[in-house]
Amino acid sequence: MKKKFFANKLIYLGTCLLFFNQIARAQTDMDAIMMGKNRFCIGPMYSYSSWKNYWEGSLKRDNQNLGTVSTQMFGLMGNYGISSKLNVLFSVPYVKTRATAGTLHSMQGLQDLSLFVKWMPVEKEMMGGVFSLYGIAGVSFPLTDYVADFLPLSIGLHSKTASARVMADYQAGSFFVTGSATYVLRDNIKIDRTSYYTTQLHLTNEVEIPNGGNFNFRTGFRNERLIAEAIVNNWTTFGGFDITRNNMPFPGNKMNATTVGVNLKYVVLPKKHEVSLVAGGNTTVAGRNMGQSATVYGSVFYVLDFTRKTKSSDQPAKTN
Repeated sequence: MKKKFFANKLIYLGTCLLFFNQIARAQTDMDAIMMGKNRFCIGPMYSYSSWKNYWEGSLKRDNQNLGTVSTQMFGLMGNYGISSKLNVLFSVPYVKTRATAGTLHSMQGLQDLSLFVKWMPVEKEMMGGVFSLYGIAGVSFPLTDYVADFLPLSIGLHSKTASARVMADYQAGSFFVTGSATYVLRDNIKIDRTSYYTTQLHLTNEVEIPNGGNFNFRTGFRNERLIAEAIVNNWTTFGGFDITRNNMPFPGNKMNATTVGVNLKYVVLPKKHEVSLVAGGNTTVAGRNMGQSATVYGSVFYVLDFTRKTKSSDQPAKTN
């Protein structure tokens, strides 16, 4: 069976699950789309997330001293195709947080630079469709000296991270299904106090940030011009502790969340595939030491083609 080629440029704006505020960032490391060789996709992103109710450990409650906590993210994302099977990606978010009640002041600033390498070692025809296997490695580190110990209004956890992801995708006609699992190593951080209490007293300013895992499942419709998908995402920390009753959250807390959402991509220029619009949203359906947030986002992306125009060739499956 002859392979069906797709010239897609899906940019999925996912969420990096911190505490309470879901700070959105661009992630093509979460989808099964590859940028073609010598093609560079870049564009601005925006997301808005808010919550009023949250889980204090397993107890769901609200906090009238905070009101509604909101997070806005303004970002820039890029994806360059070294080849049709090897891409490099980056994202830089500027984050603003705000609470509608109480005395905690808002915070804003550049958050963390994220870098990813995405590799597709396997792509083969199978049962009337195309099966692909991916390996993704990434790192992130803070761009500014923002304060992490001010949750839920901190713009991040200020922890350096390294991640490894395995992802599988199967597409038959215009129907696809994608699943991935990620392990995230997170470095310890230092805070502006010489002691703190978790489940015991710590006479230090160093805080252990527990490692975590991300599990993502998506399915839907995908062709040359339109992608419409439903997404289930789970973030689980491997360690940490619960917020104590009526206390502020802490960077070393256990932070678990499951979200469900939809993502849409539409190619405005179908002949050259140079401009894409992306929009979507998600909501938290289960959590632990997390806000029950709802998020909406939108992006516009433009593709610069640096390939030589002297000759043409077929594009690999599911690439730009």
